[in-house]
Amino acid sequence: MIPIKPKHHPSYIEAVLFFISIIGLISYFIIGLETVPHIPILLGIFSLIAYGLIKRISFKNLQEAMISGASAGMGAIFLFFLIGILISSWIISGTIPALINTGFSVIGGTWFYAIVFAVTAIIGVALGSSLTTTATIGVAFIGMAGAMGSSLAITAGAIVSGAFFGDKMSPLSDTTNLASTIVGVDLFDHIKHISLTTIPAFIVSFILFVILSPEQSTSLNSVEAYQTALLSAGLIHWASWIPLIILVFCTLFKVPAFIALTVSSLIATVSAVFTTNLNWSEIWTIWFNGYTATTDFAPVNELLTKGGINSMLFTISLVILALSFGGLLFVTGILPSILTALQEKLRNTRSIILFTAATAIGVNVLIGEQYLSILLTGETYKGIYEKAGLTKKALSRTLEDAGTVINPLIPWSVCGVFIANVLGVSVLEYLPFAFFCLISPLITILFGAKTARVNR
Repeated sequence: MIPIKPKHHPSYIEAVLFFISIIGLISYFIIGLETVPHIPILLGIFSLIAYGLIKRISFKNLQEAMISGASAGMGAIFLFFLIGILISSWIISGTIPALINTGFSVIGGTWFYAIVFAVTAIIGVALGSSLTTTATIGVAFIGMAGAMGSSLAITAGAIVSGAFFGDKMSPLSDTTNLASTIVGVDLFDHIKHISLTTIPAFIVSFILFVILSPEQSTSLNSVEAYQTALLSAGLIHWASWIPLIILVFCTLFKVPAFIALTVSSLIATVSAVFTTNLNWSEIWTIWFNGYTATTDFAPVNELLTKGGINSMLFTISLVILALSFGGLLFVTGILPSILTALQEKLRNTRSIILFTAATAIGVNVLIGEQYLSILLTGETYKGIYEKAGLTKKALSRTLEDAGTVINPLIPWSVCGVFIANVLGVSVLEYLPFAFFCLISPLITILFGAKTARVNR
């Protein structure tokens, strides 16, 4: 939990009213006015500062809270820089073009969305990172969908669903390790327990994607044009697979994500020097601004023109604002008051799980950060579960089912903004089709109570 102590203790009613006002403000600007999320978050920060000053909280304390909140996301921010470099280096090394070209060769129109979901899930488990999975294989699949005339919204929903299945089930995942650690559950016991809700959610989601998949794509003829243009770019070669293989090996040997992404990016960059006509000056520019494709086929140019540190600055700036916003919610006492009041309303197993899920979802909506949703909810409910005779595994499972998978469904969240930016599909467009993320919390709320009690 971020080390910010409240300097004011508002009543539950006051905290809830302010909470509703802030959510209303954010929703109106993003949904009603269709503004970028930075604006309402910044206005929310202004509102919280004004509220804090009225409640006689010094500006120094408010400023320190913003800084503490933002510092909680520095690890993610550094990873975002590296992911921008990874995407651009994987393009010039031919890794992403090779993935797309191979996908065109093996995937037709039948069951397209279901196959995208399943393959992304498998790769997500191997990589242990939903964002890395989305930024690599997800980019390849979204390009294929455009070429085949398939729905980008449904394809993005399948990518997000598969990536977050992998994020939940992989022992290499940060959120999986965090959820088990914060509650004090063995990692593999945690993974085994969450499979009780995760596997049914996977099966239902797969069936839904099969139903939605067209029997045959109406634009398969354009696939050949895409493949021809991809090959003509001169980026695909035998060494194109090395950066992907290196990344997989790094994750299997539990190499920290920062180092794994760095090594893969550097190897991809060196590979590009020997396999393309790019010089070092051009490559460093591509690291920052991304790659610009110049084939004779415009759709492929759009597909391969991406990446670079500059492409991540939108996401990074929003993360800083959102976490600073979260820090102000703590120091003003708004979030602590709501969490404390929730504890007093719990009576039985089902209500405890319901409120745990609601809290994790609420923190995601309010702060937009999945790590904080796991940390805050886990710390808040540990004592409650123990007092009620519920297993720790039930808590860690609920944290994943309602914390990890909800973040990509929030337009102003860290994952939501990142995924929308990388895939080029807005959160509100893919949200109705992110079946796995929508079904997981429902299953844990409806059936989680049956496996929550300690055996006596």
